[in-house]
This record gives sequence, structure tokens and C-alpha cells, in this order.
Amino acid sequence: MAQYLTGLDGVFLALADPTRRAVIHRLGHGPASVGDLAREATMTLPSFMKHVRTLESNGLIRTVKCGRVRTCELDRERLAVVEDWLAEQRRLWEERTDRLDQFVTNSTERNTT
Repeated sequence: MAQYLTGLDGVFLALADPTRRAVIHRLGHGPASVGDLAREATMTLPSFMKHVRTLESNGLIRTVKCGRVRTCELDRERLAVVEDWLAEQRRLWEERTDRLDQFVTNSTERNTT
């Protein structure tokens, strides 16, 4: 479980930045070169490369270098870690709200009889 949380922490850390989320969003439409992605950002290429390295080190993207062009591709399986965590949180909160609803309903019925 600790390893899962460490990976999840890294993914959330990577997704915490709006530039990195924009890269993930763009790569959701298909692979793109670092140059193309950097043109959409409002920063220097070395600064942008730090974002690419963060995404890559946390497993959200893969990069492949062919000649002078580095192409980025989204790792959709890694995003499943977030989806799984959110689904578990949703399930827990739905159970809690269901129990609260039952409690309120049962309390109201007892008070009216």
C-alpha cells in the first residue's frame, strides 16, 4: 500500500501544475514533439523541459528521441492510478451519504410516529 501511495503522490504532484496538466490534455489527442508542446507554453525551452522530466519521471508520459526530435506520448495506464483512487473515494463518500440519508430518514419517521 505504501508503494501505491508513493506512486499516487508523484502523479498528483505532477498533475498539480497547470503547465503539466496542459501537456497531459494536449497529449490526450495524440503524441507530439517537445518543440510543439513547448510552443504552446509561455516559457523557455529549458524551463519547459523540467515539466517534461517531471511528467516522465512520474510515469505519465513516455518520450522517444528520433534524431533531433523528442516525441512525447501519454501513458494512459498510469492515469488509471488516479482514476482508481478517485473511484475509491467516490465509493466511500457515496456510502457515507447513503448512511446519512438512512439516518435522517429513519429519525424523521421515528419522530412523526
